Amino acid sequence: MTLTTAQLTTLKADILLDPVLSAQPNNSDGAFAIAAAYNLIASPDFWVWKTNLSEQACVAETGPEGTVWSWPQYIARTEPERDGWKRLFAADSTNPSLPNVRQAVADIFGGAQAAPTAQRTHLLAIARRKATRAEKLFATGTGSTAIPATMIFEGSNLSFQDVIAALSLP
Repeated sequence: MTLTTAQLTTLKADILLDPVLSAQPNNSDGAFAIAAAYNLIASPDFWVWKTNLSEQACVAETGPEGTVWSWPQYIARTEPERDGWKRLFAADSTNPSLPNVRQAVADIFGGAQAAPTAQRTHLLAIARRKATRAEKLFATGTGSTAIPATMIFEGSNLSFQDVIAALSLP
């Protein structure tokens, strides 16, 4: 992904604020080191919505806080709710960073009782992940476990060329 001039400006400002990164040599070796730092998981943790979530991940993976899928809860849904779930994953995956997808989860597993609440909790937990430092820099939102941020830049692929371009700005 090519960074915009505004993103390069943001990256440069962030690099210059970090005493360790700003002390790197102004050459390709320094740029590699800076890019590598931005491609690591952010510390402290910063949570973002995934942009691609498979149905298999929802039903088979354990969430970050130990949540799990409940087949009895799925089976207890009405036929229209189960149809909605199938449509949500008609393309084999869905994009939980979209508000309407998260609303679909709330609608499909609606109810104040413990079981649907636990299913929603699991699905929202499995729909988020920890961001890299670069993703955090360009994300919008709080980045908390309760309210993950939405990514503008995604992946651990900030390149040394991006760093060189950012540091070359006036």
